[in-house]
Amino acid sequence: MANELLISLLKEYEQKKLREEIDAEKRKEQLYKKIPRLEKLEKEINSCAISTSKDILNKKLDTSSYYLVSLSEKINSLKKEKEEILKKNNINIEYLKPNYECSLCKDTGYIQKDDYKTEMCSCLKQKLLDISFNKSNMSNLNKENFSTFNENLFSDEVNPNKYKFAISPRENIRNIKQKSLEFVQNFDNQNSKNLLFTGNTGLGKTFLSNCIANEVLKMGKTVLYQTAPVLLENIIDYKLSKQKSNLEDINKSVLETDLLIIDDLGTETLNSMKLSELFTIINTRILNLNHKITKTIISTNLNINEIFSKYEERIGSRIAGYYDIYCFFGEDIRFKR
Repeated sequence: MANELLISLLKEYEQKKLREEIDAEKRKEQLYKKIPRLEKLEKEINSCAISTSKDILNKKLDTSSYYLVSLSEKINSLKKEKEEILKKNNINIEYLKPNYECSLCKDTGYIQKDDYKTEMCSCLKQKLLDISFNKSNMSNLNKENFSTFNENLFSDEVNPNKYKFAISPRENIRNIKQKSLEFVQNFDNQNSKNLLFTGNTGLGKTFLSNCIANEVLKMGKTVLYQTAPVLLENIIDYKLSKQKSNLEDINKSVLETDLLIIDDLGTETLNSMKLSELFTIINTRILNLNHKITKTIISTNLNINEIFSKYEERIGSRIAGYYDIYCFFGEDIRFKR
């Protein structure tokens, strides 16, 4: 991503973090005026903790000393009294803390790993993806999620002659919903397959993709959602323009984002370059060549036989072998909502 974009986002993070911490301090001040004992307890706890840390760092104490154990017991006693006062006044302890948007990085944009190295938080990665690639593609997540999923929009008629399946559209979508939930639950299992949603327009493919995206985002993972025409055009445009830094950014995003959703596969204008890029994307993510577990959802109006006909066999075979394929059928539900 462009450095200007990252710098701009980090400034937003800094302002947001500062704003939340100021608000938390204001809440504390108001509460301390009502309950002065809470402020005294807070000062005592902080004083004990600071003096203990200094003594340990200066090697005046070892962690097994009687004094340290006694001090620890005192801190616990003070905390317990604080909790009892809050409980008595029906105040949640979280009320005194900043309401950070991201609990992982506390709105800094970065988290510290076990080896004390820092890495970009998934929330910041996602914001960069949203601005650069997703744009408005995931703007309906508040409306399109599993809690708003309505299977009653689908017919319960069993009609093999009409639908070419021996179950009703409702039972079928119910099954696909369950498999979608299992996909989310098994997301970090490298042996679980990707998803191919196939069927005509207006049968819920995009809706279920958004449902899954919603849950994956809640897990602190990144999601890139883009139509096949725009995704492939962007990659080719960056390659032809020789903007190497931008090309590296988009390649890294496409290949390494935790969940890549490719919508409308089959509507793009194909050429040899796009076929090559599509194969690279699918193959790299299947084989975890980016050294991390990544999953992909492809949504298309094409069935698997048409995919083999339209694309190279190596693409069709990768999809057939590494994707669970679910067919959506029934009447267009967009006019039933």
